[in-house]
Amino acid sequence: MNKLKLTGGVWSATPTPLDAAGRVDPSSVERLIEHHVRMGVTGLMLAGTCGEGPWLTDAERETLVRTAVAAARGRLRLAVQVTDNSAGRTLYYAELAAKWGAEIAVVAQPWFFLNATPDRQLAFYRDIARGSALPVGFYDRGKNSPYMMPDSHLDELLNEPNIALVKDSSTMPSHRDLFLAVRRRRPDLILLDGDEFDCTTYLAAGYDGLLLGGGIFNAGLAHRIIRAARAGDLEEAKRLQARMNDLMLRVYGGPKIECWMSGLKELLVQMKIFSTGTQLLNYPLTDTCRQQITDALSGADGLGYRADLLELAPAA
Repeated sequence: MNKLKLTGGVWSATPTPLDAAGRVDPSSVERLIEHHVRMGVTGLMLAGTCGEGPWLTDAERETLVRTAVAAARGRLRLAVQVTDNSAGRTLYYAELAAKWGAEIAVVAQPWFFLNATPDRQLAFYRDIARGSALPVGFYDRGKNSPYMMPDSHLDELLNEPNIALVKDSSTMPSHRDLFLAVRRRRPDLILLDGDEFDCTTYLAAGYDGLLLGGGIFNAGLAHRIIRAARAGDLEEAKRLQARMNDLMLRVYGGPKIECWMSGLKELLVQMKIFSTGTQLLNYPLTDTCRQQITDALSGADGLGYRADLLELAPAA
């Protein structure tokens, strides 16, 4: 049974720094850890989609996780995405993550899943929850995935005591309500919103925190959204959400998110956290996106985003 004590707050589904050859850059990983600590982030999800984990070799994932564990020195919770196409392969990666020093194994819908009946999906996740060397985080993409269990099966799955947290990126109110109902039965289950463009709705409903792909740069605003929501000031939370959305669109290349990974890494290079903007997904970086990032970080935009980007951890 899961014995790990987790809390909410702001979690970061962090990008992975790569060198010019596309290998994990340990020095940048160390800076990444220190930056998250300064920002007051609760924990990191390593090698997720934003972390390009599915495209990294096993050796590079090991370098990433071991370097992060050594640099964190217990100051952050460290989760690793271990998703694969069978329970056996997923459990193998969870065992490796434990060996490397991670604390949580995160599992999303498989990349390929044949004969994806509701019963087979439930058996897949249940075998992982019961066999994992680490507590499990369930990453729900809901309707954004080709494989989605009926609510009845999802409810049954979340009764598994070794499932320690949920990253809810489903954007489905029915799943949000289901997770909250499960949490009433399981108060130890941590619910984290993964929809960074709509944090307020989930916090107001009672979620414990946020697990954001942009957490490496928007954690300051995210902390303020949490504080406003918990104080019952939803108008202020919505105002801050709108501000965070605007900042993210400037970094990600506008409403079409055309510069998602390229803009994110360009920002981190300009912030001197990453050494290169190397990415494995070949997102373009437009001149407009690069200039908006430069203007936000320098303060030339006149909108005050520089202070948001450099904001330190909130006072205890």
